[in-house]
Amino acid sequence: MPHSLLPGALPAPQLWVGVHLPGMDAAEELQRLGTCAQRFTPRVSLAPPDGLLLEIKGSLHLFAGVAGVRDELTALTQECLHLQPVLAFAPTPLAALTAARAGRPLVITDAAQLIGQLAPLPLSALRWPEETLTRLARTGVRTIGAVLRLPRAGFARRFGAAHLAMLDALTGRLPEVRAAWRPRARFRRRRELDCELTDHALLLATLAPLFACLGAFLTARQCAVLELECLLVHRRRPATRCVLSLAAPCADERRLTALFSERLNALPLPAAVRACELRADILVPHQPGSPSLWQPGEHGGDAGAVSGDLIECLRARLGTQAVQGLALREGHRPESAWALTGPPPAAARAAEAADANACGAACRRPLWILPAPQPLTSQEGLPRRRGPLRLVSEPERIETGWWDGQEIARDYYTAVDCHGVRLWIFRERVAPHGWFLHGVFG
Repeated sequence: MPHSLLPGALPAPQLWVGVHLPGMDAAEELQRLGTCAQRFTPRVSLAPPDGLLLEIKGSLHLFAGVAGVRDELTALTQECLHLQPVLAFAPTPLAALTAARAGRPLVITDAAQLIGQLAPLPLSALRWPEETLTRLARTGVRTIGAVLRLPRAGFARRFGAAHLAMLDALTGRLPEVRAAWRPRARFRRRRELDCELTDHALLLATLAPLFACLGAFLTARQCAVLELECLLVHRRRPATRCVLSLAAPCADERRLTALFSERLNALPLPAAVRACELRADILVPHQPGSPSLWQPGEHGGDAGAVSGDLIECLRARLGTQAVQGLALREGHRPESAWALTGPPPAAARAAEAADANACGAACRRPLWILPAPQPLTSQEGLPRRRGPLRLVSEPERIETGWWDGQEIARDYYTAVDCHGVRLWIFRERVAPHGWFLHGVFG
């Protein structure tokens, strides 16, 4: 007789609860439910778009058995998502999820009863491709029990080894490894003050224990922050937000405290502060850099770190919007080839500098571009500005913008005036072929 798809022994006693959420398709809501469900067990796994799995074998005694877990998990789902879930219990995660998706609230605690309980369930609960289900239906196989009775070798040859492995995981022949859901780590600490404060120095002293907790939190998780937020709570006024934005990830408690003190000292307080809450909602992996062999200024040693420190100090003291970076945009029109951005990290600044140096003279542009080109006078077809201009470069032709109604056709030159100032000028290629000043070199 051919070997059937019936299982061997389960590797270890487990009990999984599968949660099916009919009509659910929002990943954020499913993640929120997964975070809340960790009160039952740390072994929580998401099954998008509408499923959740929990291994609750070791937690049954804490919730008065299966019935207690079902009642509390149902209440939690209704409270978080306002949905009525379908819950099923089984020794394997896929069996619990399949039964829940089939709308059968089964409770299978004995592995010996697993096949008998799953056999009547429709194959559609496995969510195989429609083509596979149709082919099986043509042979009269429409339930899980029917497909488990098929010969293993023939089934794998006709429908693929992946479907066979899924059946083995369903019945416990093979162990199934489910990725545990880990919610995004974030830091939040609050401190109520003994008395209301208006002095910035006293507020910083009050925040010192919170920054110490933040430093320990980041060290334990090998993370860094790009933004810190402190809520200063008042008695009769809305809370004041003090936000510190960093140019590069930082995990140094002392540096964060120093930068935050600069930001706080520049923040006016509308009223006395009665409570403080420090928040870091976005954490990034911490990758500490190694110090350079050279001192700052020697062969470029640590120049990027020094400039990054200066940028962060200026942003903390003057505000985030007061310090901006420049970024190149794709396009040949000079007036639209750049944009204001946040200051890039040191590595990005070094890469941009290397690209700029490698670009050569043909790609050089003046740092000062006029808001609008200024017309120049001409004499015998040559430009003048406080006297005749001397052209010192070959023409660079730019013809673009025909697709958006802002077409330009220009020949650009580098010119020098009578005072030795280098200018960036162009001549229009269409009549009346006027000359214009567009930029000044430093």
